[in-house]
Amino acid sequence: MVREISAGGVLIRKREGSWWMAVIEPAGEPAAAVQTEEVKTVGAETTVKAGKKAKPVLALPKGLVDAGEKPLEAALREVYEETGTTAEVINKLADTKYVYTRAWGDGQRVFKIVSFYLMRYRSGRIDDIAPEMRIEVARAFWIKLEEAPKLLAYRGEKQMAQLALKYLEEHPEI
Repeated sequence: MVREISAGGVLIRKREGSWWMAVIEPAGEPAAAVQTEEVKTVGAETTVKAGKKAKPVLALPKGLVDAGEKPLEAALREVYEETGTTAEVINKLADTKYVYTRAWGDGQRVFKIVSFYLMRYRSGRIDDIAPEMRIEVARAFWIKLEEAPKLLAYRGEKQMAQLALKYLEEHPEI
């Protein structure tokens, strides 16, 4: 079984008294088959309302750790590449571990570990990413952190959003 090591970030920003989190919609990912909430974007802010539309696949920015790179460095790089923003690390949240089968190329099974870090927005404009990144990211935008566990597509990433909420509750000085 092949092993992959990746890193990513739960990038947060406080606006109008609420915590917001950056998410990406991966390029080429079909909408989930279930009928659920509609995600509506106005400017750089996204809200959710009840509806009959398919739920888009939303994920956290993450990617492979390059040779010679530390997971934290990879997480900061991936957040920048996939969202267009720079960040500062607050704390490591946790690692997720799972097995998947590659849908491309060799179809091999892969054991993957992803290290996630809680990060605070520093600068940049969400979704202002390089054109070559559009093969990976259809768009990046902000959602309310409290809504993230129900909007994110993947179980491990939902858990990271919950850990971020818990961390912020325990550290109100942030």
